[in-house]
Amino acid sequence: MSFNPHTTATLTQYLIEQRRRFPDASGDFNALILDVAMACKAIAKSVAYGALADLHGNHAADAGGSINVQGETQKKLDVISNDLFIRMNAWGGHLAGMASEEMDACYPIPEPHPRGKYLLVFDPLDGSSNIDVNVSVGSIFSVLRAPQHVQDGAALCDADFLQAGVAQVAAGYALYGPTTMLVLTVGNGVAGFTLDPVMGEFMLTHPELHVPEETSEFAINASNSRFWEAPVKRYVDECLAGKTGPRGKDFNMRWIASMVAEAHRILMRGGVFLYPRDTKDALKPGRLRLLYEANPIGFIMEQAGGRASTGHQAMLHVTPSSLHQRIGLVFGSKNEVERIERYHAEPAQLEGHTPLFAERSLFRTNA
Repeated sequence: MSFNPHTTATLTQYLIEQRRRFPDASGDFNALILDVAMACKAIAKSVAYGALADLHGNHAADAGGSINVQGETQKKLDVISNDLFIRMNAWGGHLAGMASEEMDACYPIPEPHPRGKYLLVFDPLDGSSNIDVNVSVGSIFSVLRAPQHVQDGAALCDADFLQAGVAQVAAGYALYGPTTMLVLTVGNGVAGFTLDPVMGEFMLTHPELHVPEETSEFAINASNSRFWEAPVKRYVDECLAGKTGPRGKDFNMRWIASMVAEAHRILMRGGVFLYPRDTKDALKPGRLRLLYEANPIGFIMEQAGGRASTGHQAMLHVTPSSLHQRIGLVFGSKNEVERIERYHAEPAQLEGHTPLFAERSLFRTNA
């Protein structure tokens, strides 16, 4: 019987059908995605137990909390989620190594486990600052091919992960909310799966996710408005001006502080998310991590008909310079992202002339 994407199918069935596009495929890729899905199921269970299992709060709280490579205090569930990703993906023989937002350096697959031809990068628990207030969090992951010299037996190093987003062979996220969902692209559109808690299976419930090109919603952390560059100020002010402004329509502003939740809302109903570079910390050219957040979310958005950008260039064409590189990110409905890119390309029109921001903005810095 032929596969019908509009009928309920398991993640395994979906992957088998995708694999049929490549008759010579070994099956390692499918097995890897299923291992990742298993890690997400285990994390979903830990998140669901929460305070009942004493899983809320900071890791090593008696010592003031441990700090990860990003300089952030780790939550207990950050550490547990990272361990689950490693433990459930190290043994299968599909990977040469992993890299995580929570680890200083890359993690080569250790002996006696066999080495595979893929690399896995992940943010094990995005939005973990929301855990203690029971707001949706998630996991983000990306799959790359290991360079040939690594597949041939050379030692793995951080530089092997520094591949532009266009090199991704898969990306996805798990959302731990009212239901647990897995959203996945293997380079052939975007599909959403909902975890059936009785069967323990991810079931295909959203077969062809597509981001609407037009939107009237944007998401940005308005508390940083005094640090924004002029093109971002211009865009936000025009949205806030509503029907009487240059856009001629009203916009709603959202901010969840969980990028997985923001991305999922945009996939389901459109919108644009901005976490641009700003002047708050000159040493950080952005807040979000290129490898663990911007690239996988960017790949998903573009596969769903949206766009992802730094504001200045397409996100997926940025070549990483370090394992934990930060970057500005704008993604979502294509027409809005392209408008923001146009504003960045027109600095001469903005310099010293942002009348909406100076006279009418809700975010004026001078009273």
